[in-house]
Amino acid sequence: MDKSVLDRIEIFQGDITRLEVDAIVNAANNRLLGGGGVDGAIHRAAGPELLAECRELGGCPTGEARITKGYRLPARHVIHTVGPVYRGRPEDARLLAGCYTSSLTLAADRQLASIAFPAISCGVYGYPLGDACKIAIDTTLAFLGKEPSIKRVVFALFSDSDRRIYSDYLKRLA
Repeated sequence: MDKSVLDRIEIFQGDITRLEVDAIVNAANNRLLGGGGVDGAIHRAAGPELLAECRELGGCPTGEARITKGYRLPARHVIHTVGPVYRGRPEDARLLAGCYTSSLTLAADRQLASIAFPAISCGVYGYPLGDACKIAIDTTLAFLGKEPSIKRVVFALFSDSDRRIYSDYLKRLA
């Protein structure tokens, strides 16, 4: 793996809503109207204007992404993506990879240099973290290899054990 591409990825443990990046990614539901976990935290931190803009979007299909302003967040934008509910089907991996590709494409199209992702679909949607980590990092590395405009991708993990899974996988690729 090209070290210059690997060097554009960071692993972070903590609150994604506090990151100073061009965009944070929201692990949203299909309606984009807020919810629990990361979705609820982002909506609370951004303020009611985020919900109002999300209502205008009319939802988002699984595996795709939509972009809004960041409002009260340090991030200028929120990219909302809908991950699959894990059922162990081959389609789950394709849809999860689509979340990362769609989000990165929106960022590149808007010339955003930095983006932060949570562990999409790993909460109540039940995706096994190790499998999701591989999809997230592999998909991101493939995208970054073709797209130089994105300079920094942060994977923001909630717990130390989650952070270790991502860090260990990334080290194995170096």
